Amino acid sequence: MNGPPEHASLDPLLPAEMAARAESIGAAKAGLPLLNLAALAVLAGAFIGLGANFFTTVTTSTDLGYGPARLLGGVAFSLGLILVVTAGAELFTGNNLMVMAWAGNRVSTAQLLRVWVVVYAGNFVGSVATAILVALSGQWRFADYDVGANALRIANAKVNLGFEEAFFLGVLCNGLVCLAIWLTYSARSNLDKAIAVVFPITAFVASGYEHSVANMYFIPLGLLLKSQDAVLVAAGLNSGALEELDWGSFLLNNLLPVTVGNLVGGGLLVGAVYWFIYRRNAAAT
Repeated sequence: MNGPPEHASLDPLLPAEMAARAESIGAAKAGLPLLNLAALAVLAGAFIGLGANFFTTVTTSTDLGYGPARLLGGVAFSLGLILVVTAGAELFTGNNLMVMAWAGNRVSTAQLLRVWVVVYAGNFVGSVATAILVALSGQWRFADYDVGANALRIANAKVNLGFEEAFFLGVLCNGLVCLAIWLTYSARSNLDKAIAVVFPITAFVASGYEHSVANMYFIPLGLLLKSQDAVLVAAGLNSGALEELDWGSFLLNNLLPVTVGNLVGGGLLVGAVYWFIYRRNAAAT
């Protein structure tokens, strides 16, 4: 009588097994057809946008205080990455872990850059499209325009970060995001994946770290709402307070340093470190 198949085990994978799985997953991503990769990237941008919208909604008009409100918002934002890892999508920040497959000679430099560029562009399209849909829906009018006011304040705060500050906030953010993805590699079920995601993602959001793909939603939505007088009044802002909220500041002062920081935090501090610990000897044999 045959025994149960090996994959039927419900035990979580151990870190060394997770590292091997990370390499295999990275190699599989590199082999995706271009259109599939792009479509999955657009979905991931939309999913992160939905999580960001959830965050904006639950942190509106709350009397919980800064810390508890950020904690609640972080749990809400976790929706985005849970959708990515369970529904299936390609997220640039999580794909920084492909460094492990590259370091293990499973993926070439050209393949790595192809995935990163296509996924980054697709994430941008999905996130901005979600921001446009939210703007068209009029959801920002809810709670006497306080939802829109919260969205505007979030966007304005992000474009007013210093370049160096945005970079290091990006490093810290994607360290936690890639740790969340790393933990899902040990999972045996979707419930395992969801639980693995919630705590690291809540931590980065509550701490105020910067996520490039989330900012592809947050800041364009602010740009769409800055001309709404009712939102300005609800936010207690005037046009002079929004001088930095433009496309140039978004792309150069926020998205650029945050993206580079995300690459360092996820690719170097998580992916490269775990490859060095568990896979460097495998690559040498």
